[in-house]
Amino acid sequence: MRMARLTLTLTLTLAVAAIVPVRTLPPSAGTVGPADGQRAGGPPPQNPPPAAAQRGARGGGGGRGRGAVQIMTLTTPWPAGAEIPLKYTQAGDEVSPAISWDNAPDTTESFVLFVHDVTAPVGQGTDDLLHWMVWNIPAAARALPEGVPQGPQLPDGSRQISVSGPYYRGPAAPASGPAHLYMFELYALDATINVPAVSAQGVPVTQTRADVVEAMEGHIRGKAVAVGTFKRK
Repeated sequence: MRMARLTLTLTLTLAVAAIVPVRTLPPSAGTVGPADGQRAGGPPPQNPPPAAAQRGARGGGGGRGRGAVQIMTLTTPWPAGAEIPLKYTQAGDEVSPAISWDNAPDTTESFVLFVHDVTAPVGQGTDDLLHWMVWNIPAAARALPEGVPQGPQLPDGSRQISVSGPYYRGPAAPASGPAHLYMFELYALDATINVPAVSAQGVPVTQTRADVVEAMEGHIRGKAVAVGTFKRK
C-alpha cells in the first residue's frame, strides 16, 4: 500500500525522537502536487522513499529530501514522552495544543504537521489513526497556537484535516488497554503543496493524506519529532 511505502518504521521514528531536542513550554520556492510530485514547470519527480517495515510513523515522506535533512526543535506543553494533558484529549476539552519550533532551514517555504496514533492500526494494519494533519503552514511561522479553529482552510492559508473532519482530533485511547503513543512530526519543505483543502466533494481522508505525503517527496529540508502518551482513566 502506498502509505506504507512512504512512511518511517516506528523504530526509526523513535530513534529520531531520541536525538531531536524536545522542550516543554514555560533551493528556490515552488508548488508541488500529488499527481506529479514536482514544481510547476520544473523537473520530473524523484523516486518514492523506501518502504516502511511496519506501521510506525505514517507521517511524512520518510525524512527524505534533496540533500541533508536539518534537525529542528519541537516544543510541546508536556515533557518528551510524557502523558498528554487531559485538556488536549477527547476526555477533556479536546483543544489542539500550542506547539512551537525553531532551527528551521533557510530554504523553508512551508511546514507540514502530522499527529497520529501509531498504536491504533487501521486499514487491516497497513495504516494508523490520523489525529491531525496541517499542511502549507507559512514559512515564517514558528508556532501553532492552542485551540486552532475548525475549518478546512485557515486564515493564514494552511489547511487541516483529521480522520473525523477538518479539525484537531484529541487522543482517546480506552482505559481498558495500554497507553497509546501519539507522534507529532513536523516537516520543513522547500515548496508549498498543491493539495486542496477537503471539501464537500467527499475526498477520503486517507487519499488526502497520501497525496500530501507523495507531494512532500524530494522537498523535505528539516524535521522535528515529539511524542506523548495517553489512555483514559
